[in-house]
Amino acid sequence: MGGGYSGNSDGKNFTYGGYLGLHDLLSLQRDEQGVSNDEMHFIIVHQTFELWFKQVNRELRDVRDILAAEHVPESDVPKAVSHLSRVTEIYRLMTHQWKVMETLTPQGFLAFRDGLGTASGFESYQMREMEILLGLEDVGRVSDMDPLGHFRKLSTRSEADAAALARLEKTLSETTLATALSNWLSRTPIMGSLYGSENDDDTVAEYVEAHLSAYAKIGEDTCARMEAQGVDNIEAVRNRFKSASDGAKDFLMPNGKINRSRAGLLFIESYRELPLLAWPRVLIDAVVELEESMVLFRTHHARMVERIIGRRVGTGGSSGVDYLDATTKYRIFGDLWGVRTLLLKAELRPTLKHGEIYGFAGDGTE
Repeated sequence: MGGGYSGNSDGKNFTYGGYLGLHDLLSLQRDEQGVSNDEMHFIIVHQTFELWFKQVNRELRDVRDILAAEHVPESDVPKAVSHLSRVTEIYRLMTHQWKVMETLTPQGFLAFRDGLGTASGFESYQMREMEILLGLEDVGRVSDMDPLGHFRKLSTRSEADAAALARLEKTLSETTLATALSNWLSRTPIMGSLYGSENDDDTVAEYVEAHLSAYAKIGEDTCARMEAQGVDNIEAVRNRFKSASDGAKDFLMPNGKINRSRAGLLFIESYRELPLLAWPRVLIDAVVELEESMVLFRTHHARMVERIIGRRVGTGGSSGVDYLDATTKYRIFGDLWGVRTLLLKAELRPTLKHGEIYGFAGDGTE
């Protein structure tokens, strides 16, 4: 079989090289073109990234599919966490891989850089697919750029490029992980009330109002204490706390209407010690950890590029390091970060109601 495979389809009599397709894989570094050690190193590092991106997209699709189900069994949440944890570790590995790239000197890179032509990392359709799958919106991108615009131009060059565009367009039509996560959070039982049940809106509203009242009182009490202590510029401090209180209200009640997904997120984070909420809060932490690992990956990428080429224009015509720095501000799961600003210490949070439903199964309640 091609690529050095030997043996039957049942897996018997495979060789190591045959099973991994090494003959094909190791023919992709352009040895026959006489590339230098530096250029081969550059090629291998980026090929490795693309192999990992392939795995990442597969893992993220599984997480998305789990959370996008109309009913998510509790037993499926640990599976989603496992997929997310693998992706995070892959990103940590890839972040460290930039250190390997930094063994390439500026002069070493300049020796073959012209040979790249207009090829750019921006043309990694698997990275764009990942961003779309996760839920990065156009408005959140650098200069609000269209992630598919460049690939539409490339699609006229070859069947492979056309297939890449088709894959991206298909992904764009799918439910994103961010949307699936938000919908899942919106079904969180809040103060014992199930999503869509009778009086659920009233229960959720009562919870949100109680939390916001307690949050505002922190600022009021703090200002009163600071004023009694003779703190200067107390009005400026009071305005800061009011702004924080207004921001909390805008977060939970955008346009004056309660966002149940954010209310569910706040409830999970506030009462995370409850057994029923144990895996949901682990999942939330796993998503935050994943996005943090992605931010660090982009940050190290920018510093590596700056170290090697300084502030040169990118090979694809981008602003180079400035563009890469701008991408470090990408946040797809902003709610999961933002909710931390609203948290209260345990003794100040609203009193839990119907706590028995959040216990372990078989705790003695019927």
